[in-house]
This record gives sequence, C-alpha cells and structure tokens, in this order.
Amino acid sequence: MTPIMTAEELNAFMYEVFKQVADDFNVDDVRPGEVTMSLLTSERHLRPGGTISGPSMFGLADVAAYIVTLAHIGPKALAVTTNCSIDFMRKPEANVPLVAEARLLKLGKQLSVTDVLLFSKGMDQPVARAGLTYAIPPKSMG
Repeated sequence: MTPIMTAEELNAFMYEVFKQVADDFNVDDVRPGEVTMSLLTSERHLRPGGTISGPSMFGLADVAAYIVTLAHIGPKALAVTTNCSIDFMRKPEANVPLVAEARLLKLGKQLSVTDVLLFSKGMDQPVARAGLTYAIPPKSMG
C-alpha cells in the first residue's frame, strides 16, 4: 500500500476539517500502510491520579486509524468509525506526548481495518492497543 498523502498534507487537512481538535494532534510520519502520530498532552487530558485519561487515549487511537486510512485513500472527511476495541495495558506518563503507531491490516473499497499501538514517548512497551474499523464513503460522498 502506497500512501497518497504526506504528513504535512494530513496535518493541514486536520486543521481544515477538525479545527476544534487539530492542535492536539500531530502526524509525525507516513509510510506504506502505516502512520506515526502524537497526542500533545496537557492538563485537560489527565484523569485523577495524574495519568492520561482513557477517552484521550481512545481519541488518539481513533484519529490515528482515521489518518492512516486517509493517507492511503485521500482526504475523505466523511470516513467514520464503525468499530473499536481497546485494551489499556500500562499507565501512560502524564507529561510527555502519547504516540500512536497505526498499521493498516486491510484496506478495501468500503472498510479499512487498523491496528494501533499507543506509547508514552520514550517507553518501549505499549500503554494500549486498539483495533478499529472505518467505513469509507462512496466516491460520490468524498
């Protein structure tokens, strides 16, 4: 699978269609079938106990699956999540970016299936793992 969008194009697309959250995320790298991106964590991403909240971790996994899909099909704002399963495995660090490594497992005409590993920047072991499926809109819906 060859990407058709660069990290720069994907970041610009996020600012165009998701202004409300675009400052939270950065697409760091795009490779065939994969992307690496970050959640730039702040106080609002924390839960009691000083760790990154589950909803923040889910948000990064979801956006990473969306971005790896778009990197390979082009800017389709109407692609939507149809399924997600997430395993929280370790406590993430509170004051460092959360990094997602997303990998396309299947990219079809109607669905994309993605595996996402989440890491606290600098940690070797993942803090969470998610499997997501995205519905791809028909060409007429862009």
